[in-house]
Amino acid sequence: MNLPLTIAMPAEASAAPQTYRLLIDGKFVDARDGRTLERNSPGHGFTVSRYAQAGAAEVEAAVQAAQKAFETGPWPRMKAGERAAILLKAADLIEARLEEIARLDVLESGKPIVQARGEIGGAVDIWRYAAALARTLHGETYANLGDAMLGVVLREPIGVVSIITPWNFPFLIVSQKLPFALAAGCTAVVKPSEMTSASTFVLGDILMQAGLPDGVVNILAGLGADVGAPMVAHPLVEMVSFTGSTRVGKMTMASAANALKKVSMELGGKNGQIVFPDADLEAAADAAVFGGFFNAGECCNAGSRLIVHEAIADDFLGAVKALTARVTVGDPLDDSTKVGAMISSEHLAKVTGYVAAAANDGSSVYSGGKQIASSAGQYLDPTILRGVTEDMAIAREEVFGPVLSVLTFGSIEEALRIANNTPYGLSAGVWSASIDTCMSVARNVRSGTVWVNTFMEGYPELPFGGYKQSGLGRELGKRAVEDYTEEKTIQFHRGQRTGWWVG
Repeated sequence: MNLPLTIAMPAEASAAPQTYRLLIDGKFVDARDGRTLERNSPGHGFTVSRYAQAGAAEVEAAVQAAQKAFETGPWPRMKAGERAAILLKAADLIEARLEEIARLDVLESGKPIVQARGEIGGAVDIWRYAAALARTLHGETYANLGDAMLGVVLREPIGVVSIITPWNFPFLIVSQKLPFALAAGCTAVVKPSEMTSASTFVLGDILMQAGLPDGVVNILAGLGADVGAPMVAHPLVEMVSFTGSTRVGKMTMASAANALKKVSMELGGKNGQIVFPDADLEAAADAAVFGGFFNAGECCNAGSRLIVHEAIADDFLGAVKALTARVTVGDPLDDSTKVGAMISSEHLAKVTGYVAAAANDGSSVYSGGKQIASSAGQYLDPTILRGVTEDMAIAREEVFGPVLSVLTFGSIEEALRIANNTPYGLSAGVWSASIDTCMSVARNVRSGTVWVNTFMEGYPELPFGGYKQSGLGRELGKRAVEDYTEEKTIQFHRGQRTGWWVG
C-alpha cells in the first residue's frame, strides 16, 4: 500500500452526533450528574455518538430494577412459550433494522459494512435459536429410588446477570449472551464497551418494542472502573458473563470470587492454523489471509499464527503474500472493503509496537507492517512476519491486529508442540487431505474449537469457548440456556415415614 487512502465522509459527519440515554427499569434516562461520553468514528474521524455516562448511582438503580423484575415481575414466571414469543419478536425487529444496526457498528468500530451485515444477520439467527431453547429447557425425574420416593430436579433461572461485552463485535457478542439469559428467565444489566455502545442501545429499544417487561434488561454506558467493576461486585448480582481481554478477565474473576458468583468468560486467543503439504493449498492460503486479517485482526479467534510445514513454506507463503496484496483496505462503508480501520490510534500504536519488537527480536517483515496514510481514520497495512520463533512475544501474546506470524515445522509432533505452546487455547485450524493427520491434530491440540479444512465458521448450535487462559465455560450450543440456571433437587416421600432415626 503506497498511495494514501481517500476516505469519503458519510452523511452522518455533517450532522450532530446521535445521542443515547441509559436504559433503566424500562425508561431511557440521562445520567444523574449529566456526564456524557463521545465516540469518534475510527474510520472517518468525526464524532458519531454521544452517550449518557453511567456511574455508581446508575449501576445501583439498574441492579435494583433487575432484582425487582426478577423477584416480583412476570418474566421468570412466564410460560417458556411466552418468553420465546418475545425473543422471536425481537429477532424480527433486529432483522427489520439490520442495515441501521450494521451501519452503527461500522461507524463506531471501523469494521467493513459487508462484514457487519453478516454479523447482524448471524445475531438474528442466534436470537431465534435461543427462543427455541427456551421451550426445550427442562428438568429431570427419578422414579427409581424405591416405591416411597420420587426425585425431581428443577432448573431455575439464576437471577440477575451482569453482562459485559467488548468493542470488536458489539452486537454479535451481546447476542451470544443476552437471549440465552432471557430464555432461562433471568434479568440482566448490560454494559457494552464505551467505544461501541450505540447498537446495544438500539437493542434495548427493540426489546421494549417486543414487549419485554420493565427492568428485565437494563443497559449502561460507561467506563470499566465506574460501571463494569461495580456491576461485577454488586451483592445482588448472581452471575457475570464477560467477554474481553484475559487481563481484565482475571480481575473480573477475582472480584466475583469474593461472593462466589458464577462466572462465564470468553477471553483472548493466540490461534494457530497448521498447514501440511498434502492440503488444498489454494484454499488454505485464502483461509490464512482470512484468519489473519478478518476484522483487522481484532478478533479473539483470529488465526494469528500460521504454522506451515517447512517443505512448502516458501511457495505457500508466496501465495499468501500475493493474496494479501489483493486485500482491499479502506473506507469501512465501501462494500468492496475487506479490512477497515483500527479501533483507536492508541491500539494501532500498540500493534505497530508489537511488529517493531518482533523485528528487533529477529523476525522479518515479509509484507506490510506500517500505518497507511489516509485522508481520515487509522489504518494498518496487513502484515506478515517470517522467521518467528516460539519464544518471541509475537508468537505467544495476543496482538489483536492484522498481523500474521509465521512459524515452520517438520513433523506433526513439532506442529502440535508449537500450537500448544501458548497460554491460550481458544481455537485452531488444521489443513490436510489425510483424515489421520486431521484427527490427530484435532484430538491433541488444546483448543475449544478446531476447524478442519476450513477456518472461523460458527453456528448457534455449536458451543464456543476456550481452554487455559482463553476463558471459562461455553457460549452457544444446546446447553447455552442451562448456563444461566441453577439446579434444585426436590425429594417427594409417599406414605408413612421409614427409617426412623429415634425409636
